[in-house]
Amino acid sequence: MQENCQATRRDAASARDLIRDFIADKAFPCVGAKSALNKGRLQLVEFGALGDPATTPALHAALQSYAAAYPDPGTVPATFIAVFAPETLDETAFEQRLWQQLEALHAHDCAQGIGWAKDVADDPERHDFSFSVGGRAFFVVGLHPGASRLARRAPLPCLVFNFHEQFEQLKANGKYASMQDAIRTRDIALQGSINPVLARFGEASEARQYSGRAVEADWQCPFHSKATQDA
Repeated sequence: MQENCQATRRDAASARDLIRDFIADKAFPCVGAKSALNKGRLQLVEFGALGDPATTPALHAALQSYAAAYPDPGTVPATFIAVFAPETLDETAFEQRLWQQLEALHAHDCAQGIGWAKDVADDPERHDFSFSVGGRAFFVVGLHPGASRLARRAPLPCLVFNFHEQFEQLKANGKYASMQDAIRTRDIALQGSINPVLARFGEASEARQYSGRAVEADWQCPFHSKATQDA
């Protein structure tokens, strides 16, 4: 039993190392994630299968703990990455699992009487939508081995949670546009083009960007909020 526990810890460490190496690679375009990694503000936590109901309580608790550690994250990038069990999914299947997992996190919030984060919309069709967990708003980025975009093609399925308020602060002090331009330049260098789903923060619903798939113009987000913002 002790050997099995040690093997499990080694596997978890290996999974986290795989994602760290993916982000640290010089070709990886997201300068925000690189900064978070280099400054010790990137937290990697391993879970079971993406979308598995058994995964949700631990993921929810970890996100609440992470958010509590950053009551005011400031403008130095901070990132939480949930690393899930190895699985190869095509882009459509991954997108379905991503929203299944987010819906489950939201249901967990509702069961605990936790309302939607203030200052962001809970309707994914609105341009000011942002996903809420534990009363905090997050911009979510999906990564997985089956992604068509190289910047999203991580060796394991992952959900990246970035504080919404951090984007707002970066935008307010004029740093957001330059960071976004740097990411786009690096994305072109990596793959020859910019991810077609990318939009400037606040210009279109960020829900369209979460999975990384180039969603159709008439795409309808499968997520439906049941929360209230005054809970």
